[in-house]
Amino acid sequence: MASSDFAAVWLTLKLAGVVTALLLVLGTPLAWWLARTRSRLKGVVGAVVALPLVLPPTVLGFYLLVAMGPEGPVGRATTALGLGTLPFTFPGLVVGSILYSMPFVVQPLQNAFEAIGARPLEAAATLRASPWDSFWSVAVPLARPGFLSGAILGFAHTVGEFGVVLMIGGNIPDKTRMVSVQMYDHVEAMEYAQAHWLAGGMLVFSFLVLLALYTFNPPALNRGRR
Repeated sequence: MASSDFAAVWLTLKLAGVVTALLLVLGTPLAWWLARTRSRLKGVVGAVVALPLVLPPTVLGFYLLVAMGPEGPVGRATTALGLGTLPFTFPGLVVGSILYSMPFVVQPLQNAFEAIGARPLEAAATLRASPWDSFWSVAVPLARPGFLSGAILGFAHTVGEFGVVLMIGGNIPDKTRMVSVQMYDHVEAMEYAQAHWLAGGMLVFSFLVLLALYTFNPPALNRGRR
Protein backbone atom coordinates (compact mmCIF):
# COMPACT_ATOMS: atom_id res chain seq x y z
CA MET A 1 0.00 0.00 0.00
CA ALA A 2 1.22 3.47 -0.88
CA SER A 3 1.41 6.37 1.54
CA SER A 4 -1.65 7.88 -0.13
CA ASP A 5 -3.60 4.73 0.72
CA PHE A 6 -2.63 4.94 4.39
CA ALA A 7 -3.55 8.63 4.40
CA ALA A 8 -6.99 7.82 2.98
CA VAL A 9 -7.50 5.08 5.58
CA TRP A 10 -6.52 7.39 8.43
CA LEU A 11 -8.76 10.19 7.16
CA THR A 12 -11.67 7.79 6.76
CA LEU A 13 -11.30 6.46 10.30
CA LYS A 14 -11.01 10.00 11.63
CA LEU A 15 -14.18 11.03 9.81
CA ALA A 16 -16.07 7.96 11.01
CA GLY A 17 -15.00 8.53 14.62
CA VAL A 18 -16.01 12.19 14.64
CA VAL A 19 -19.31 11.52 12.90
CA THR A 20 -20.21 8.63 15.21
CA ALA A 21 -19.51 10.68 18.33
CA LEU A 22 -21.59 13.60 17.06
CA LEU A 23 -24.41 11.33 15.94
CA LEU A 24 -24.65 9.77 19.40
CA VAL A 25 -24.86 13.24 20.94
CA LEU A 26 -27.36 14.60 18.42
CA GLY A 27 -29.27 11.40 17.76
CA THR A 28 -29.98 10.41 21.37
CA PRO A 29 -32.45 13.24 22.18
CA LEU A 30 -34.00 12.89 18.72
CA ALA A 31 -34.47 9.14 19.17
CA TRP A 32 -35.87 9.68 22.67
CA TRP A 33 -38.39 12.18 21.32
CA LEU A 34 -39.43 9.84 18.50
CA ALA A 35 -39.86 6.98 20.97
CA ARG A 36 -41.92 8.94 23.49
CA THR A 37 -43.85 11.60 21.60
CA ARG A 38 -47.46 11.43 20.49
CA SER A 39 -47.13 14.46 18.25
CA ARG A 40 -48.53 14.36 14.74
CA LEU A 41 -45.11 15.44 13.53
CA LYS A 42 -43.59 12.12 14.57
CA GLY A 43 -44.25 10.57 11.18
CA VAL A 44 -42.82 13.54 9.31
CA VAL A 45 -39.69 13.73 11.46
CA GLY A 46 -39.21 9.96 11.29
CA ALA A 47 -39.51 10.05 7.50
CA VAL A 48 -36.95 12.84 7.24
CA VAL A 49 -34.52 10.92 9.45
CA ALA A 50 -34.98 7.74 7.39
CA LEU A 51 -34.77 9.52 4.03
CA PRO A 52 -31.09 8.63 3.42
CA LEU A 53 -32.06 4.94 3.50
CA VAL A 54 -33.89 5.27 0.17
CA LEU A 55 -32.46 8.46 -1.32
CA PRO A 56 -29.53 7.98 -3.72
CA PRO A 57 -26.35 9.31 -2.05
CA THR A 58 -25.52 11.48 -5.05
CA VAL A 59 -28.89 13.22 -4.77
CA LEU A 60 -28.33 14.02 -1.11
CA GLY A 61 -24.76 15.08 -1.88
CA PHE A 62 -25.90 17.35 -4.69
CA TYR A 63 -28.44 19.22 -2.59
CA LEU A 64 -26.01 19.54 0.28
CA LEU A 65 -23.44 20.89 -2.14
CA VAL A 66 -25.94 23.49 -3.37
CA ALA A 67 -27.05 24.41 0.16
CA MET A 68 -23.50 24.75 1.49
CA GLY A 69 -22.11 26.45 -1.62
CA PRO A 70 -21.42 30.19 -1.91
CA GLU A 71 -24.96 30.92 -3.13
CA GLY A 72 -26.74 28.53 -0.79
CA PRO A 73 -28.38 29.49 2.51
CA VAL A 74 -25.92 27.50 4.60
CA GLY A 75 -22.97 28.78 2.59
CA ARG A 76 -24.05 32.38 3.02
CA ALA A 77 -24.48 31.88 6.76
CA THR A 78 -21.05 30.27 7.23
CA THR A 79 -19.45 32.95 5.08
CA ALA A 80 -21.10 35.70 7.12
CA LEU A 81 -19.72 34.06 10.27
CA GLY A 82 -16.23 34.10 8.80
CA LEU A 83 -16.07 30.31 8.42
CA GLY A 84 -16.00 30.23 4.64
CA THR A 85 -17.87 27.58 2.70
CA LEU A 86 -18.04 23.92 3.77
CA PRO A 87 -17.81 22.02 0.46
CA PHE A 88 -14.43 20.37 -0.24
CA THR A 89 -13.40 20.62 3.42
CA PHE A 90 -13.29 18.10 6.26
CA PRO A 91 -16.01 19.93 8.26
CA GLY A 92 -18.20 19.75 5.17
CA LEU A 93 -17.66 16.00 5.04
CA VAL A 94 -18.64 15.78 8.70
CA VAL A 95 -21.92 17.61 8.09
CA GLY A 96 -22.79 15.52 5.05
CA SER A 97 -21.87 12.27 6.76
CA ILE A 98 -23.96 13.11 9.82
CA LEU A 99 -27.04 13.58 7.67
CA TYR A 100 -26.32 10.50 5.56
CA SER A 101 -25.61 8.14 8.48
CA MET A 102 -28.24 9.52 10.87
CA PRO A 103 -30.86 6.76 10.43
CA PHE A 104 -28.26 4.10 11.23
CA VAL A 105 -27.84 5.62 14.70
CA VAL A 106 -31.26 7.10 15.43
CA GLN A 107 -33.34 4.07 14.51
CA PRO A 108 -31.52 1.55 16.76
CA LEU A 109 -31.72 4.05 19.61
CA GLN A 110 -35.41 4.67 18.98
CA ASN A 111 -36.13 0.94 18.95
CA ALA A 112 -34.19 0.49 22.19
CA PHE A 113 -36.04 3.33 23.91
CA GLU A 114 -39.42 2.01 22.74
CA ALA A 115 -38.57 -1.48 24.02
CA ILE A 116 -38.10 -0.11 27.56
CA GLY A 117 -41.78 0.64 27.95
CA ALA A 118 -43.37 2.98 30.46
CA ARG A 119 -43.18 0.86 33.63
CA PRO A 120 -39.49 1.39 34.52
CA LEU A 121 -39.87 5.14 34.10
CA GLU A 122 -43.09 5.18 36.11
CA ALA A 123 -41.36 3.22 38.88
CA ALA A 124 -38.54 5.76 38.89
CA ALA A 125 -41.10 8.57 39.09
CA THR A 126 -42.73 7.00 42.14
CA LEU A 127 -39.31 7.15 43.80
CA ARG A 128 -39.31 10.91 43.11
CA ALA A 129 -36.72 10.73 40.36
CA SER A 130 -36.80 13.70 38.02
CA PRO A 131 -37.25 13.09 34.27
CA TRP A 132 -33.56 13.90 33.82
CA ASP A 133 -32.53 11.38 36.49
CA SER A 134 -34.90 8.76 35.08
CA PHE A 135 -33.42 9.15 31.64
CA TRP A 136 -29.81 8.74 32.75
CA SER A 137 -30.29 6.18 35.50
CA VAL A 138 -33.02 4.04 33.90
CA ALA A 139 -33.47 4.65 30.17
CA VAL A 140 -29.84 4.89 29.12
CA PRO A 141 -28.64 1.71 30.88
CA LEU A 142 -31.62 -0.27 29.56
CA ALA A 143 -31.04 1.06 26.04
CA ARG A 144 -27.36 0.09 26.04
CA PRO A 145 -27.82 -2.45 23.18
CA GLY A 146 -29.28 0.32 21.04
CA PHE A 147 -26.31 2.56 21.74
CA LEU A 148 -23.93 -0.24 20.82
CA SER A 149 -25.80 -1.04 17.60
CA GLY A 150 -26.06 2.62 16.64
CA ALA A 151 -22.38 3.30 17.26
CA ILE A 152 -21.24 0.26 15.28
CA LEU A 153 -23.60 0.81 12.36
CA GLY A 154 -22.99 4.56 12.22
CA PHE A 155 -19.21 4.09 12.20
CA ALA A 156 -19.32 1.35 9.57
CA HIS A 157 -21.73 3.22 7.33
CA THR A 158 -19.57 6.34 7.41
CA VAL A 159 -16.49 4.31 6.51
CA GLY A 160 -18.24 2.91 3.43
CA GLU A 161 -19.59 6.20 2.05
CA PHE A 162 -18.86 7.11 -1.55
CA GLY A 163 -21.47 9.23 -3.29
CA VAL A 164 -21.92 11.82 -0.57
CA VAL A 165 -18.23 12.23 0.22
CA LEU A 166 -17.35 12.50 -3.47
CA MET A 167 -20.00 15.16 -4.11
CA ILE A 168 -19.20 17.24 -1.02
CA GLY A 169 -15.53 16.56 -0.45
CA GLY A 170 -14.27 15.96 -3.95
CA ASN A 171 -10.96 14.19 -4.25
CA ILE A 172 -8.34 16.26 -2.44
CA PRO A 173 -5.38 14.19 -1.18
CA ASP A 174 -4.87 14.26 2.62
CA LYS A 175 -7.93 16.49 3.03
CA THR A 176 -11.10 14.90 1.64
CA ARG A 177 -10.01 11.72 -0.15
CA MET A 178 -11.66 8.78 1.63
CA VAL A 179 -10.92 5.06 1.19
CA SER A 180 -13.83 4.56 -1.19
CA VAL A 181 -12.65 7.41 -3.42
CA GLN A 182 -9.05 6.20 -3.26
CA MET A 183 -10.14 2.74 -4.38
CA TYR A 184 -12.13 4.28 -7.24
CA ASP A 185 -9.04 6.18 -8.33
CA HIS A 186 -7.02 2.95 -8.37
CA VAL A 187 -9.62 1.24 -10.54
CA GLU A 188 -9.75 4.22 -12.91
CA ALA A 189 -5.96 4.04 -13.25
CA MET A 190 -6.18 0.22 -13.70
CA GLU A 191 -4.10 -0.26 -10.55
CA TYR A 192 -5.95 -3.39 -9.56
CA ALA A 193 -3.39 -4.64 -7.05
CA GLN A 194 -3.74 -1.50 -4.94
CA ALA A 195 -7.54 -1.62 -5.36
CA HIS A 196 -7.53 -5.23 -4.14
CA TRP A 197 -5.73 -4.23 -0.93
CA LEU A 198 -8.30 -1.55 -0.12
CA ALA A 199 -11.29 -3.64 -1.23
CA GLY A 200 -10.06 -6.63 0.78
CA GLY A 201 -9.55 -4.45 3.82
CA MET A 202 -13.09 -3.07 3.49
CA LEU A 203 -14.46 -6.61 3.15
CA VAL A 204 -12.68 -7.78 6.29
CA PHE A 205 -13.76 -4.63 8.15
CA SER A 206 -17.40 -5.14 7.17
CA PHE A 207 -17.32 -8.75 8.32
CA LEU A 208 -15.76 -7.81 11.66
CA VAL A 209 -18.38 -5.09 12.17
CA LEU A 210 -21.22 -7.56 11.67
CA LEU A 211 -19.45 -10.15 13.81
CA ALA A 212 -19.10 -7.65 16.64
CA LEU A 213 -22.72 -6.60 16.28
CA TYR A 214 -24.08 -10.14 16.47
CA THR A 215 -21.61 -11.33 19.10
CA PHE A 216 -21.78 -8.49 21.60
CA ASN A 217 -25.35 -7.43 20.93
CA PRO A 218 -27.50 -10.59 20.72
CA PRO A 219 -30.81 -8.64 20.95
CA ALA A 220 -30.10 -7.23 17.47
CA LEU A 221 -29.88 -10.77 16.11
CA ASN A 222 -32.98 -11.89 17.96
CA ARG A 223 -34.99 -8.95 16.65
CA GLY A 224 -33.89 -9.80 13.12
CA ARG A 225 -35.12 -13.41 13.50
CA ARG A 226 -38.51 -12.32 14.69
